[in-house]
Amino acid sequence: MEDAGGETSKADLTGVNLARELVDGEQVVVPKPGETPVAAAPPTVPGSPAGPASPDAPVNLNTADLATLETLPGVGPVLAQRIMDWRLEHGQFVAVEELGEVSGIGDKTYEQLAPKVTV
Repeated sequence: MEDAGGETSKADLTGVNLARELVDGEQVVVPKPGETPVAAAPPTVPGSPAGPASPDAPVNLNTADLATLETLPGVGPVLAQRIMDWRLEHGQFVAVEELGEVSGIGDKTYEQLAPKVTV
């Protein structure tokens, strides 16, 4: 962090996971003190379609917003927020199996979700 100029009083780093590795092309949004953190848009993969995913396409756990997560079976507003919170705290999901680390996702819920999600 010091190589990038270090922390200033214009940044609130409490919601930023400073230990998480970044993905090439990823944008990190650092909120100002008192500002609500906003998730940055995921980097665009060259050659990937820019349009919306088809209704049968698996939901990407790393890019889905709350509304999209709530379309999954067994996921309501509370569980969708827990998934978002896990992502904020730990960074991107590396494997679908990490859903088991989210509070409220037990074996039964995981079995419903696993075929409908991707990373």
